[in-house]
Amino acid sequence: MSRRIDKPFLFATGVLVISGLLIFTSAALGQLARDGASFTSVAVSQLLLGFVCGSILLLFFMRLDYKLLKRYTPYIFAFAFFLTLLTFVPGIGLSLKGASRWITIGGFSFQPEELLKLATILFLAAIYSTRAKTIQTLKGGILPMVLVTGSVAAVLIAQPNTDGVVIIGMASAAILFAAGGRISHLLMLAGVGLLVVIAAAFTHPHVASRIQIYLNHGDPQGAGYQVEQSLIAIGSGGFSGRGFGQGVEKFSYLPEPIGDSIFAVVGEEFGFVGSSLLVMLFALFTMLGLRIAARASDPFGGLLVVGLVILIAGQSFFNIASSLALVPLIGLPLIFVSHGGTALALALAEVGIILSVSRHMRSPASGRHQS
Repeated sequence: MSRRIDKPFLFATGVLVISGLLIFTSAALGQLARDGASFTSVAVSQLLLGFVCGSILLLFFMRLDYKLLKRYTPYIFAFAFFLTLLTFVPGIGLSLKGASRWITIGGFSFQPEELLKLATILFLAAIYSTRAKTIQTLKGGILPMVLVTGSVAAVLIAQPNTDGVVIIGMASAAILFAAGGRISHLLMLAGVGLLVVIAAAFTHPHVASRIQIYLNHGDPQGAGYQVEQSLIAIGSGGFSGRGFGQGVEKFSYLPEPIGDSIFAVVGEEFGFVGSSLLVMLFALFTMLGLRIAARASDPFGGLLVVGLVILIAGQSFFNIASSLALVPLIGLPLIFVSHGGTALALALAEVGIILSVSRHMRSPASGRHQS
């Protein structure tokens, strides 16, 4: 089989990955100044687990016929769900900053949430790809999403991990919409989601704190410190930025410069021009990905790509928006850029699946498969 992959999408992804590694390298200089051993650990994780393993996964899934995944989606979901439950097991689960989101086996740490995100998208795409006739009913449309996404949300909230719930809910809703689900059902789900957020604000102090900071982040020495420092870093970059590696906020002022606040490093070092180019790259990635979904050869492929594109782009745009204080500060990564070997590896695997779908795209003119 010699069908061609979507080269524009691959090119856009390549530019994002290369740019992300350069930005991460610069942002990690602040980590090096604080703790050399810690810098080595995050660099190895990003390069070996993230980039190298992720590139291997991309090539594997790009060459694999994505249709083979459909029959195994229940097992993939069950396995990912089981791994996520292991985060609560003493001796295996690893807690950091009050959250149980990692498992450690043989000295190797892994964040199963990233696999669970992918597994959820696979499972829902497989379910809805066979329910065209019943998609607008409660049983065929909204019920599968409630059961699947609801079970995932229950586990993630217990970690606690409300950020993961938000993005999985968004990607799942996108799949239901693309499959032909009713707008009224989606609005109903949005209302339920809002109620869940309100309930979480009353039961989880960190959620309430983030909402309060968003509504009033004017205390630069208190709870609003991270948001204020992000805005200062972005503002100090001006139009063209201080230059690659020349940012100062990452060394002592900016919390999480390789994680939540990495877009602030982009703003400081590359200015309005560089920040805008990065946003446009993610927008291009999204548009090219949705074009692949629209031309997929079967419903499963189309819905799968919609879910994966929204999953990747949604996390990235939320990260950027939180750095600009447009939405509450959240812990979602800037995909391809932020530190997180597991997140980068799984994102590249997801790109491989999207490219596999592109190999079977219909021709826009004749409706035949590409050759």
